[in-house]
Amino acid sequence: MSRDIVEQRAARQARINLRASARQEQLLRHAAAATDRTMTDFVLESAVVEAERVLADRRWFLIDDERWDEFQRLLEQPPRDLPKLRALLASPAPFMDEH
Repeated sequence: MSRDIVEQRAARQARINLRASARQEQLLRHAAAATDRTMTDFVLESAVVEAERVLADRRWFLIDDERWDEFQRLLEQPPRDLPKLRALLASPAPFMDEH
């Protein structure tokens, strides 16, 4: 077992209890086994990834006045011309029906 995993497990102090259906438990056990992780590691890591995704655009970002002014200056600049991007966006998507 790697040192990082041992340290990570040692740092865990809070307990989270879950109730699941038999089908959900079986699914989680199979997925954990398929990724060579314990069920605890699989469930916790999956839940943390989802929690971070959910909260990603709900966080406050604090910057000083100088950086805010620079950010606003960059936003007010005209966009760069990107011919390859323009061509890509003008082409039909491969999954679109061309009829």
